[in-house]
Amino acid sequence: MIYPEHFEKKIGFDVIRNLIAEACVSDMGKDFVKKIRFSSNAAAIGRMHRQITEFRKIIDFGKPFPNSGYFDLRPELLRLKTEGSYISEEALFDLKSSLTVLQEILDFIKNTEPEEFPELQVLAGEVVFPGDILQQAAAIIDDKGRIKDNASPGLARIRREISSKERQVIAETRKAFVQAKKSGFLPEGAEITIRNGRAVIPVRASDKRAVKGFIHDESASGQTVFIEPVSSFEMNNEIVELENDERREIIKILTLFSETLRPGIPALLSAYRFLGLMDFIRAKALVGVKLNASSPVLRREKVLDLKKAVHPLLFLSHSKTGKGVVPQDISLNPDRRILIISGPNAGGKSVCMKTLGLLQYMFQCGVQIPASPNSELPLFDRFFIDIGDEQSLENDLSTYSSHLLNMKFFLKHANSNTLLLIDEFGTGTEPQLGAAIAEATLEQLAAKGAFGVITTHYTNLKLAADRIPGLTNGAMLFDTEKMQPLYLLKIGKPGSSFAFEIARKIGFPAYVLNRAKKKSGGKHLSFDKQLQQLEADKLAVTALKNELKEREEELTRLQKKYETLLGELEKNKKQIIKDARQEALEILNASNREIEKTIREIKEAKAEKGKTKALRQELEWKKKKLATEVDSRKQTKSASGEKKETAPGSLKPGDFVEIEDMDVVGELLSTEGKDAIVNVNNVKLTISLKKLSPTQKKPETAVKKSAKNSFAHELNEKMARFELTIDLRGKRADEALEQLQRYIDDALLLRIKEVSILHGKGYGILREVIRDYLKTVPEIERFGDAPVEFGGAGITKVVFR
Repeated sequence: MIYPEHFEKKIGFDVIRNLIAEACVSDMGKDFVKKIRFSSNAAAIGRMHRQITEFRKIIDFGKPFPNSGYFDLRPELLRLKTEGSYISEEALFDLKSSLTVLQEILDFIKNTEPEEFPELQVLAGEVVFPGDILQQAAAIIDDKGRIKDNASPGLARIRREISSKERQVIAETRKAFVQAKKSGFLPEGAEITIRNGRAVIPVRASDKRAVKGFIHDESASGQTVFIEPVSSFEMNNEIVELENDERREIIKILTLFSETLRPGIPALLSAYRFLGLMDFIRAKALVGVKLNASSPVLRREKVLDLKKAVHPLLFLSHSKTGKGVVPQDISLNPDRRILIISGPNAGGKSVCMKTLGLLQYMFQCGVQIPASPNSELPLFDRFFIDIGDEQSLENDLSTYSSHLLNMKFFLKHANSNTLLLIDEFGTGTEPQLGAAIAEATLEQLAAKGAFGVITTHYTNLKLAADRIPGLTNGAMLFDTEKMQPLYLLKIGKPGSSFAFEIARKIGFPAYVLNRAKKKSGGKHLSFDKQLQQLEADKLAVTALKNELKEREEELTRLQKKYETLLGELEKNKKQIIKDARQEALEILNASNREIEKTIREIKEAKAEKGKTKALRQELEWKKKKLATEVDSRKQTKSASGEKKETAPGSLKPGDFVEIEDMDVVGELLSTEGKDAIVNVNNVKLTISLKKLSPTQKKPETAVKKSAKNSFAHELNEKMARFELTIDLRGKRADEALEQLQRYIDDALLLRIKEVSILHGKGYGILREVIRDYLKTVPEIERFGDAPVEFGGAGITKVVFR
């Protein structure tokens, strides 16, 4: 039960319904949208939400799912139940197209693992595809909606005869045209044209009797008449007779097909219902994506716990302007069934109430809601709302009278399965009396065990929450220092209307406010103000506490990273010292051997002067050789160790440089800003200066001699294998990004100017992920949709700098 009749319009669900209808691609899907009703059947609601969740997987992973060709053939099929009727050519073409889409959907679902889409597989399993109807339709009509020549032997023969006659007509008309042209009967630049479906010759009006034939038309000026030559007239008449035969043969073909189709009509009607249902589920999933929605947990108990909930219509409105929506946490349970929200005007009380009501109603209509997926919602079977001005001139009702009629209905029909939504409870009459009636009504609604949200400014209703079981207060927070609402609900304490503060902010006369303050009692206002500011300050402290926690976690991560790097540095330091000691020992041993050898030779030569001098020279030469070897080892060690970042001005053209991570040496040709051009084996590469370091190696010694393993060979092979188009259709987002990054790196290395990325249209998710990555690549000059004739939005063209 819902009350009043226009409940959906008041709560805003009519807009949600329209959003779902707009996302449908067929009238069949829109028919399901029109039939949306809230349900209190837990099994049915759970099934609807699981169906949407499964379809969201298809959308989120960019899987190719048919999204066109959902033609509704149900009216035509119902007409064909009558014996002797036959399907039209247009309907046959639509039947073929829609059955093709239906077959693709069934194949898509049935070819997945049972645990991936269990609910959709249940729906697909109920579809019975009658016989070979699709194959028969494809054999009769082509992809342009024309009955095929070979649909029957009789049709093929008739069309051959028509083609033959048409060729004869053209030949005869051409012959008459040439003759008339030679005789000078035609206007300058005249050509054979068509009038009334017949090939005719343009002839000067003054010469129309010189050409035998039948006049079909004349020009606007009357200077030219269009004549069908008498030689082609009879043949054209024969063609007309053949076309009548062709039409009769087509009707015969369609009639035979309809007779074959007729027994399977009940199964086809069921199949088309499935097609419309898939369109409906798809539309709800798309709206779920648009609202950043999810399916909450269904609670059998009466426990309502909305977390990070936002009003969907407010979310859509603010998204267009880039504004955010403050999410709300709202909870109701058997101990606090009715929430009384108070606070300043324009502080968000009504929006908060509508958010709870709309999200609960959407959930029970089988639509996902914009709230945290770990939110919990129960089921209600009665939704009552009292909001807005309901005065009626026709029924002579005032605003307050209409509110009283609503309360009368609520008191009569409310129970423990009712959700009440009442805005500005008790207003519309004398405040003291209205507040008293509202309080008495509230006591009865609470006694009936109803659930709900009520907004009010009345103090007696705020106080009632402390003494009536099942009631609790809630306040919309307000920053009294900045004089602005925070749009955040705080459950447990009442809120203030901040009438004096708001009046002061808009420039209301101070002397009037001071007099009003004395009349109302300043202590109450001061306490109210302090209470609200404490809540606002608490909120700010919580935000600072969260920020401090995040910074502490970041500091802990940095400390661990530092300790890891320090450990690696100590480990490398020990290894370097060990290697240095080993090298020194090897050099020392080599030196000792040379010295001992020299001494031995001097002794053997018995200290001959000439021999001693020659040995001393040889010893000096070996000493220099050892020193050169030490320098060489230092350079090798430096080259293989950690590289220092090269200052942009420390390299100049002609220097030999080593390319980081490539073990390749080349000659620096020039520098352009932060980039450099390097010659590697006669191949010019553009490399960032940050990736270059000076080296003593020469290109011919740094590059491996084997042609197969050489850098130039690898570059040539890469260029030969490189394709200017990469196809990422059907891939998951992470898989596509990994492949795309390698592809872009190769394109930059090979200095490719332009490439194409084929991602398909689908729902645009894969395209968005790809383009977000392309925005991060500084070497890309621009990218966008390919021209329509080359793929349009299904292909992204990329141009490099």
